[in-house]
Amino acid sequence: MKNTQINKYILKAKNNWQSVFMLSTVLIIIFLLGVITGQRGRVSKANPVTQLNNQNADNVKLQALTNKVFPQNGYVFNLQWKDLGKRMVDDGVIDEKKLAKSLVGDQPMPAQLTKYLDGSSQKIELNESNSHFWVNVLWALGLANKNEILESGPMVQNGNTANFASTGGYTIGQKQPMDIYNKYFYINLTDKQQRQVAEIASNIYRPCCGNSTAFPDCNHGMAALGLIELMVSQNKSTDEIYETVLAFNSYWFAQTYLDIAYYFDKNERDYSKVPAKEILSKTFSSAMGYQVIRKKVGTISWPSLKSGGSCGA
Repeated sequence: MKNTQINKYILKAKNNWQSVFMLSTVLIIIFLLGVITGQRGRVSKANPVTQLNNQNADNVKLQALTNKVFPQNGYVFNLQWKDLGKRMVDDGVIDEKKLAKSLVGDQPMPAQLTKYLDGSSQKIELNESNSHFWVNVLWALGLANKNEILESGPMVQNGNTANFASTGGYTIGQKQPMDIYNKYFYINLTDKQQRQVAEIASNIYRPCCGNSTAFPDCNHGMAALGLIELMVSQNKSTDEIYETVLAFNSYWFAQTYLDIAYYFDKNERDYSKVPAKEILSKTFSSAMGYQVIRKKVGTISWPSLKSGGSCGA
């Protein structure tokens, strides 16, 4: 009898101990969950402010870099356009209606653009609103102007001259591209100036491909060639030519040069003080070079960034 009662007490004690243990375990779990939840709550309350401050700081930095790549009011170059636009229209190299269609659709071309086609001598202005106009018009100039680069360079070496984007893709003229290719004496160069054009062109790359301007197989390359020829003919310094081509390239490939500016900043170099020739080199401005830079800087959300131009009109 005593053994039976003792066993009952022992069983009851075990049950009580198990209940106490389970209750204690539950309380501990509840306490730990409360601590974790509280910490999460504190973190979540702190995060928005921290994130906002970091985001604001990043935006200020990105805007400062943007201003270095694109001056607020654009550029006005000490470079005379003279009557080149009118001459190209008169020769059928440029069809004004087709040019307008490529730029503004069915709307009339604005006066700030038509002034470069009416024969009046104008200084070249460059900004976000007219950069597409300039890539098309300089493309026409580079394509039509007679130059040794087009006559004996890579464009003709494989017999496929008509099939490049800069030739077959030219659709804003009254004439067929190969009927105007390397035909007109818009810009006359001395032998020395021609050598200078060739040297500068071989040092300037564009992010849409791996070729230098000495192989202008796309619209941007042909436009850069026309610009170089124009500047050399007006006796501009080599440094000024590189700086000017960089300005045009920057508007034509905005993301590329913003990312490059960011890369230099991360490496403690002021983009505005880096030589334009270096920035335009194969290391940075070719398609392959830029991809290396892009991998290093990652994806950056630039404020108010618009998409770049294609290799067509």
